[in-house]
Amino acid sequence: MKNIKEHIKQNQFKPVYLLYGSEAYLKKLYKDKLKTAILAGEDDMNFSYFEGKGIDLSKVIDVANTLPFFSDRRLVIIENSGLFKSQSDLADFIKIVPSTTHFIFVESEVDKRNRLYKAIKDIGTISEMNRMDEANLKLWIASLLDKDKKKITGDAVVYLLSKTGTDMENIQNEVEKLCCYALERDIITTDDIEAVCTTQIAGKIFQMVDAIGSRKQKQALELYYDLLALKEKPMSILFLITRQFNILIQVKDLAGLGYNNTVISQKTSLMPFTISKYISQGKNFPMDTLKEALQSCIDIEEQIKTGRLIDKIGVELLIIKYSATG
Repeated sequence: MKNIKEHIKQNQFKPVYLLYGSEAYLKKLYKDKLKTAILAGEDDMNFSYFEGKGIDLSKVIDVANTLPFFSDRRLVIIENSGLFKSQSDLADFIKIVPSTTHFIFVESEVDKRNRLYKAIKDIGTISEMNRMDEANLKLWIASLLDKDKKKITGDAVVYLLSKTGTDMENIQNEVEKLCCYALERDIITTDDIEAVCTTQIAGKIFQMVDAIGSRKQKQALELYYDLLALKEKPMSILFLITRQFNILIQVKDLAGLGYNNTVISQKTSLMPFTISKYISQGKNFPMDTLKEALQSCIDIEEQIKTGRLIDKIGVELLIIKYSATG
Protein backbone atom coordinates (compact mmCIF):
# COMPACT_ATOMS: atom_id res chain seq x y z
CA MET A 1 0.00 0.00 0.00
CA LYS A 2 2.92 2.31 0.70
CA ASN A 3 4.15 1.83 -2.89
CA ILE A 4 0.73 2.71 -4.29
CA LYS A 5 0.59 5.90 -2.23
CA GLU A 6 4.02 6.86 -3.54
CA HIS A 7 3.00 6.19 -7.16
CA ILE A 8 -0.07 8.40 -6.73
CA LYS A 9 1.98 11.14 -5.08
CA GLN A 10 4.56 11.13 -7.89
CA ASN A 11 1.94 10.60 -10.63
CA GLN A 12 4.01 7.74 -12.01
CA PHE A 13 2.26 4.40 -12.37
CA LYS A 14 3.16 0.78 -13.02
CA PRO A 15 1.57 -0.95 -16.03
CA VAL A 16 -0.30 -3.39 -13.79
CA TYR A 17 -1.60 -3.47 -10.21
CA LEU A 18 -2.97 -6.49 -8.36
CA LEU A 19 -5.00 -5.83 -5.20
CA TYR A 20 -6.03 -9.00 -3.40
CA GLY A 21 -7.04 -10.25 0.03
CA SER A 22 -9.96 -10.48 2.43
CA GLU A 23 -10.49 -6.80 3.27
CA ALA A 24 -12.96 -5.46 0.71
CA TYR A 25 -12.84 -1.93 2.14
CA LEU A 26 -9.10 -1.52 1.51
CA LYS A 27 -9.31 -3.03 -1.97
CA LYS A 28 -12.09 -0.63 -2.97
CA LEU A 29 -10.31 2.32 -1.36
CA TYR A 30 -7.07 1.81 -3.28
CA LYS A 31 -8.83 0.79 -6.49
CA ASP A 32 -10.73 4.09 -6.43
CA LYS A 33 -7.62 6.10 -5.51
CA LEU A 34 -5.68 4.57 -8.40
CA LYS A 35 -8.55 5.08 -10.84
CA THR A 36 -8.87 8.76 -9.97
CA ALA A 37 -5.12 9.32 -10.18
CA ILE A 38 -4.47 7.36 -13.39
CA LEU A 39 -7.38 8.96 -15.25
CA ALA A 40 -6.55 12.36 -13.73
CA GLY A 41 -10.16 12.81 -12.67
CA GLU A 42 -11.40 12.74 -16.27
CA ASP A 43 -14.59 11.04 -17.43
CA ASP A 44 -14.86 7.33 -18.22
CA MET A 45 -14.10 7.64 -21.94
CA ASN A 46 -10.74 5.92 -21.39
CA PHE A 47 -11.96 3.50 -18.73
CA SER A 48 -13.13 -0.11 -19.15
CA TYR A 49 -14.43 -2.44 -16.46
CA PHE A 50 -14.76 -6.24 -16.54
CA GLU A 51 -16.10 -8.40 -13.72
CA GLY A 52 -16.65 -12.08 -13.00
CA LYS A 53 -15.46 -15.36 -14.40
CA GLY A 54 -15.80 -16.06 -18.09
CA ILE A 55 -14.54 -12.65 -19.20
CA ASP A 56 -13.96 -12.43 -22.97
CA LEU A 57 -10.20 -11.89 -22.98
CA SER A 58 -10.19 -10.92 -26.66
CA LYS A 59 -12.31 -7.88 -25.75
CA VAL A 60 -9.95 -7.04 -22.89
CA ILE A 61 -6.96 -7.18 -25.24
CA ASP A 62 -8.75 -5.11 -27.91
CA VAL A 63 -9.58 -2.40 -25.37
CA ALA A 64 -6.07 -2.43 -23.92
CA ASN A 65 -4.56 -2.01 -27.39
CA THR A 66 -6.70 1.05 -28.11
CA LEU A 67 -4.94 4.37 -27.70
CA PRO A 68 -6.51 6.72 -25.13
CA PHE A 69 -8.81 9.43 -26.48
CA PHE A 70 -7.50 12.96 -25.78
CA SER A 71 -5.61 11.69 -22.75
CA ASP A 72 -2.28 10.19 -21.75
CA ARG A 73 -3.67 7.04 -20.20
CA ARG A 74 -6.26 4.30 -20.57
CA LEU A 75 -7.34 2.18 -17.57
CA VAL A 76 -8.73 -1.35 -17.50
CA ILE A 77 -10.07 -2.76 -14.21
CA ILE A 78 -10.75 -6.49 -13.93
CA GLU A 79 -12.45 -7.73 -10.78
CA ASN A 80 -13.23 -11.18 -9.31
CA SER A 81 -12.14 -12.86 -12.52
CA GLY A 82 -10.61 -16.08 -11.20
CA LEU A 83 -7.75 -15.52 -13.66
CA PHE A 84 -5.22 -16.05 -10.90
CA LYS A 85 -6.38 -19.62 -10.34
CA SER A 86 -6.16 -20.74 -13.97
CA GLN A 87 -3.94 -20.26 -16.99
CA SER A 88 -4.53 -17.10 -19.00
CA ASP A 89 -3.25 -15.54 -22.23
CA LEU A 90 -3.10 -12.24 -20.36
CA ALA A 91 0.10 -13.44 -18.71
CA ASP A 92 1.88 -12.92 -22.03
CA PHE A 93 -0.09 -9.87 -23.13
CA ILE A 94 0.58 -7.66 -20.10
CA LYS A 95 4.30 -7.93 -20.80
CA ILE A 96 3.77 -6.13 -24.12
CA VAL A 97 0.80 -3.93 -23.22
CA PRO A 98 0.99 -0.38 -24.66
CA SER A 99 2.65 2.08 -22.30
CA THR A 100 -0.52 4.19 -22.34
CA THR A 101 -2.64 1.38 -20.85
CA HIS A 102 -2.78 0.43 -17.18
CA PHE A 103 -4.46 -2.59 -15.57
CA ILE A 104 -5.88 -2.98 -12.07
CA PHE A 105 -6.84 -6.50 -10.99
CA VAL A 106 -8.95 -6.92 -7.83
CA GLU A 107 -9.29 -10.44 -6.43
CA SER A 108 -10.09 -12.22 -3.17
CA GLU A 109 -7.66 -15.10 -3.63
CA VAL A 110 -4.69 -15.77 -5.88
CA ASP A 111 -2.35 -18.66 -6.59
CA LYS A 112 1.18 -17.29 -6.38
CA ARG A 113 2.36 -20.03 -8.76
CA ASN A 114 0.03 -18.68 -11.44
CA ARG A 115 1.73 -17.30 -14.60
CA LEU A 116 -0.29 -14.08 -14.53
CA TYR A 117 0.66 -13.48 -10.89
CA LYS A 118 4.34 -14.02 -11.69
CA ALA A 119 4.14 -11.71 -14.71
CA ILE A 120 2.60 -8.92 -12.61
CA LYS A 121 5.24 -9.45 -9.94
CA ASP A 122 7.91 -8.82 -12.58
CA ILE A 123 6.49 -5.64 -14.11
CA GLY A 124 3.83 -4.30 -11.75
CA THR A 125 2.82 -3.86 -8.12
CA ILE A 126 1.10 -6.49 -5.98
CA SER A 127 -0.57 -5.50 -2.72
CA GLU A 128 -2.15 -7.98 -0.31
CA MET A 129 -5.00 -6.39 1.62
CA ASN A 130 -6.21 -8.54 4.49
CA ARG A 131 -8.11 -7.74 7.66
CA MET A 132 -6.27 -5.40 10.02
CA ASP A 133 -5.14 -6.64 13.42
CA GLU A 134 -6.69 -5.26 16.60
CA ALA A 135 -4.02 -2.62 17.25
CA ASN A 136 -4.27 -1.15 13.74
CA LEU A 137 -8.07 -1.22 13.79
CA LYS A 138 -8.03 0.81 17.02
CA LEU A 139 -5.65 3.35 15.47
CA TRP A 140 -7.82 3.55 12.36
CA ILE A 141 -10.99 4.08 14.41
CA ALA A 142 -9.22 6.85 16.34
CA SER A 143 -8.21 8.50 13.04
CA LEU A 144 -11.81 8.34 11.75
CA LEU A 145 -13.09 9.98 14.93
CA ASP A 146 -10.30 12.56 14.88
CA LYS A 147 -11.66 13.89 11.57
CA ASP A 148 -14.80 14.85 13.52
CA LYS A 149 -12.69 16.09 16.44
CA LYS A 150 -13.84 13.25 18.66
CA LYS A 151 -12.07 10.71 20.84
CA ILE A 152 -12.95 7.30 22.26
CA THR A 153 -11.97 5.56 25.48
CA GLY A 154 -10.03 2.28 25.49
CA ASP A 155 -12.97 0.31 26.89
CA ALA A 156 -15.34 1.87 24.38
CA VAL A 157 -13.23 1.00 21.33
CA VAL A 158 -13.01 -2.63 22.48
CA TYR A 159 -16.79 -2.68 22.94
CA LEU A 160 -17.27 -1.13 19.51
CA LEU A 161 -15.19 -3.87 17.87
CA SER A 162 -17.16 -6.53 19.74
CA LYS A 163 -20.34 -5.11 18.18
CA THR A 164 -19.08 -4.43 14.66
CA GLY A 165 -16.57 -7.20 14.05
CA THR A 166 -13.44 -6.45 12.01
CA ASP A 167 -15.02 -5.50 8.66
CA MET A 168 -13.72 -1.98 7.96
CA GLU A 169 -16.69 -0.83 5.89
CA ASN A 170 -19.05 -1.82 8.68
CA ILE A 171 -16.85 -0.10 11.28
CA GLN A 172 -16.79 3.09 9.21
CA ASN A 173 -20.61 3.10 8.96
CA GLU A 174 -20.98 2.63 12.71
CA VAL A 175 -18.43 5.37 13.47
CA GLU A 176 -20.39 7.77 11.25
CA LYS A 177 -23.55 6.94 13.22
CA LEU A 178 -21.71 7.55 16.49
CA CYS A 179 -20.42 10.94 15.34
CA CYS A 180 -23.93 12.03 14.39
CA TYR A 181 -25.38 10.72 17.66
CA ALA A 182 -22.74 12.41 19.85
CA LEU A 183 -22.82 15.60 17.79
CA GLU A 184 -22.30 18.04 20.67
CA ARG A 185 -19.83 15.90 22.63
CA ASP A 186 -16.11 15.18 22.19
CA ILE A 187 -15.89 11.72 23.79
CA ILE A 188 -17.56 8.54 22.47
CA THR A 189 -18.66 6.25 25.32
CA THR A 190 -19.89 2.67 25.66
CA ASP A 191 -23.38 4.07 26.28
CA ASP A 192 -23.27 5.77 22.87
CA ILE A 193 -22.22 2.51 21.23
CA GLU A 194 -24.96 0.59 23.00
CA ALA A 195 -27.52 3.17 21.90
CA VAL A 196 -26.82 3.34 18.15
CA CYS A 197 -24.48 0.57 16.96
CA THR A 198 -25.88 -2.57 15.37
CA THR A 199 -24.63 -5.91 16.63
CA GLN A 200 -23.54 -8.04 13.67
CA ILE A 201 -24.80 -11.59 13.30
CA ALA A 202 -21.59 -13.05 14.78
CA GLY A 203 -22.18 -10.93 17.88
CA LYS A 204 -25.76 -12.17 18.17
CA ILE A 205 -24.53 -15.76 17.86
CA PHE A 206 -22.09 -15.09 20.71
CA GLN A 207 -24.98 -13.76 22.81
CA MET A 208 -27.08 -16.78 21.90
CA VAL A 209 -24.40 -19.28 22.94
CA ASP A 210 -23.87 -17.21 26.10
CA ALA A 211 -27.58 -17.59 26.86
CA ILE A 212 -27.41 -21.32 26.10
CA GLY A 213 -24.48 -21.77 28.49
CA SER A 214 -26.27 -19.76 31.19
CA ARG A 215 -29.37 -21.93 30.68
CA LYS A 216 -31.41 -18.88 29.68
CA GLN A 217 -33.55 -20.76 27.20
CA LYS A 218 -36.08 -17.99 26.57
CA GLN A 219 -33.35 -15.46 25.77
CA ALA A 220 -31.51 -17.91 23.49
CA LEU A 221 -34.68 -18.65 21.52
CA GLU A 222 -35.60 -14.96 21.29
CA LEU A 223 -32.18 -14.24 19.77
CA TYR A 224 -32.75 -17.06 17.29
CA TYR A 225 -36.16 -15.71 16.29
CA ASP A 226 -34.66 -12.20 15.97
CA LEU A 227 -32.12 -13.55 13.47
CA LEU A 228 -34.87 -15.30 11.51
CA ALA A 229 -36.85 -12.05 11.46
CA LEU A 230 -33.77 -10.38 9.95
CA LYS A 231 -33.98 -12.95 7.11
CA GLU A 232 -30.94 -14.92 8.26
CA LYS A 233 -31.17 -18.49 6.99
CA PRO A 234 -31.32 -21.28 9.60
CA MET A 235 -28.39 -23.06 7.92
CA SER A 236 -26.27 -19.90 8.16
CA ILE A 237 -27.16 -19.62 11.84
CA LEU A 238 -26.31 -23.29 12.38
CA PHE A 239 -22.94 -22.78 10.66
CA LEU A 240 -22.10 -19.91 13.02
CA ILE A 241 -23.25 -21.82 16.12
CA THR A 242 -21.05 -24.73 15.00
CA ARG A 243 -18.15 -22.32 14.53
CA GLN A 244 -18.74 -20.85 17.98
CA PHE A 245 -18.65 -24.25 19.70
CA ASN A 246 -15.52 -25.15 17.74
CA ILE A 247 -13.80 -21.93 18.86
CA LEU A 248 -14.78 -22.54 22.47
CA ILE A 249 -13.26 -26.03 22.34
CA GLN A 250 -9.99 -24.67 20.94
CA VAL A 251 -9.75 -21.77 23.40
CA LYS A 252 -10.73 -23.88 26.41
CA ASP A 253 -8.17 -26.53 25.47
CA LEU A 254 -5.34 -24.01 24.99
CA ALA A 255 -6.22 -22.11 28.17
CA GLY A 256 -6.21 -25.42 30.04
CA LEU A 257 -2.68 -26.05 28.77
CA GLY A 258 -1.60 -22.79 30.38
CA TYR A 259 -1.23 -20.59 27.30
CA ASN A 260 -1.83 -16.86 27.77
CA ASN A 261 -4.28 -14.82 25.72
CA THR A 262 -1.63 -13.59 23.27
CA VAL A 263 -0.51 -17.13 22.39
CA ILE A 264 -4.12 -18.35 22.17
CA SER A 265 -4.86 -15.49 19.77
CA GLN A 266 -1.89 -16.46 17.59
CA LYS A 267 -2.77 -20.16 17.56
CA THR A 268 -6.46 -19.63 16.78
CA SER A 269 -6.17 -16.52 14.54
CA LEU A 270 -8.75 -14.79 16.75
CA MET A 271 -8.56 -11.11 17.67
CA PRO A 272 -6.76 -10.69 21.04
CA PHE A 273 -9.62 -8.66 22.55
CA THR A 274 -12.02 -11.59 22.05
CA ILE A 275 -10.01 -14.25 23.90
CA SER A 276 -11.07 -13.26 27.42
CA LYS A 277 -14.70 -13.35 26.31
CA TYR A 278 -14.31 -16.83 24.84
CA ILE A 279 -12.55 -18.07 27.99
CA SER A 280 -15.35 -16.65 30.12
CA GLN A 281 -18.04 -18.18 27.92
CA GLY A 282 -16.25 -21.53 27.87
CA LYS A 283 -16.52 -21.75 31.66
CA ASN A 284 -20.27 -22.28 31.24
CA PHE A 285 -19.65 -25.54 29.39
CA PRO A 286 -17.75 -28.67 30.46
CA MET A 287 -15.44 -29.81 27.65
CA ASP A 288 -17.51 -32.97 27.16
CA THR A 289 -20.64 -30.87 26.64
CA LEU A 290 -18.89 -28.66 24.09
CA LYS A 291 -17.73 -31.68 22.10
CA GLU A 292 -21.18 -33.24 22.30
CA ALA A 293 -22.78 -29.97 21.15
CA LEU A 294 -20.37 -29.73 18.23
CA GLN A 295 -21.24 -33.26 17.17
CA SER A 296 -24.94 -32.44 17.50
CA CYS A 297 -24.45 -29.49 15.14
CA ILE A 298 -22.83 -31.80 12.60
CA ASP A 299 -25.59 -34.41 12.98
CA ILE A 300 -28.37 -31.82 12.60
CA GLU A 301 -26.72 -30.38 9.50
CA GLU A 302 -26.63 -33.86 7.94
CA GLN A 303 -30.29 -34.52 8.81
CA ILE A 304 -31.31 -31.19 7.26
CA LYS A 305 -29.31 -31.79 4.08
CA THR A 306 -30.79 -35.27 3.67
CA GLY A 307 -34.34 -34.01 4.17
CA ARG A 308 -34.97 -35.78 7.47
CA LEU A 309 -35.33 -32.54 9.42
CA ILE A 310 -36.66 -29.05 8.63
CA ASP A 311 -33.86 -26.50 8.99
CA LYS A 312 -35.72 -24.03 11.22
CA ILE A 313 -36.87 -26.78 13.59
CA GLY A 314 -33.46 -28.47 13.66
CA VAL A 315 -31.67 -25.35 14.93
CA GLU A 316 -34.48 -24.70 17.41
CA LEU A 317 -34.15 -28.22 18.84
CA LEU A 318 -30.39 -27.74 19.21
CA ILE A 319 -30.89 -24.53 21.19
CA ILE A 320 -33.58 -26.09 23.39
CA LYS A 321 -31.45 -29.16 24.14
CA TYR A 322 -28.36 -27.31 25.33
CA SER A 323 -30.13 -24.45 27.11
CA ALA A 324 -32.36 -26.76 29.16
CA THR A 325 -31.90 -26.63 32.95
CA GLY A 326 -31.12 -29.70 35.00
